[in-house]
Amino acid sequence: MTLKRLSRLFLSALLLGLGGYGLATIDGFGNAGKAGGGSGSMAETRAAPMAPGDRVAIFAGGCFWCMEHAMDDVAGVKSTTSGYTGGHVKNPTYAMVSSGGTGHAESVKVVYDPKVVTYAKLLDAFWHNIDPLVKDAQFCDHGTQYRSSIFYLSDEQKKLAEASKTALVKSGRFKLPIQTQIVKAGTFYPAEGYHQNYYLKNPIRYKYYKYACGRAQRLEQLWGPPAKKSS
Repeated sequence: MTLKRLSRLFLSALLLGLGGYGLATIDGFGNAGKAGGGSGSMAETRAAPMAPGDRVAIFAGGCFWCMEHAMDDVAGVKSTTSGYTGGHVKNPTYAMVSSGGTGHAESVKVVYDPKVVTYAKLLDAFWHNIDPLVKDAQFCDHGTQYRSSIFYLSDEQKKLAEASKTALVKSGRFKLPIQTQIVKAGTFYPAEGYHQNYYLKNPIRYKYYKYACGRAQRLEQLWGPPAKKSS
């Protein structure tokens, strides 16, 4: 059992005392209907068609619920989809990926308007929402399925990703080496419906997971307090 599942088991116990939420409502081990959000079908993950000129970026930064939230907060991002990529198994399920045997990482596909936000800006948002110093893990979640990676879809994205990583190394912010991978994107498989927009559909459960996992605390330690949103 992964630490992510263990942490969610712990959180479910807390939530039982705070609102009567059961185990399946927080971790999605069973059917999505039990998770209180959606049917769990792949159809629920389909985003609106891309408009002409829209671009795609794919990032892995541990729990895809949290990365969806981080990327949705960037102006110019039109949609985010949680899913799996980087592995060797076709049409993986959450249970398969979380077991650690597929080679896939929990990832997020970002559709953005390049007239509003650049890929370089998305890279900056990505770095500030991960711990780049750990290998095959993010916060309380351990295993290759939680590795941090930038999956590039073009030579230009590769160039920008490598430049951003080099700049971070040269900045001297961290004494430890950067562990984040930069690899060519393969097939992206959307995750089950109950994972999509989880932070919006299940805000209380999401916040408990995020803080119990230590993600928010570690990010502030690494990058400083989050910037206040302008009103």
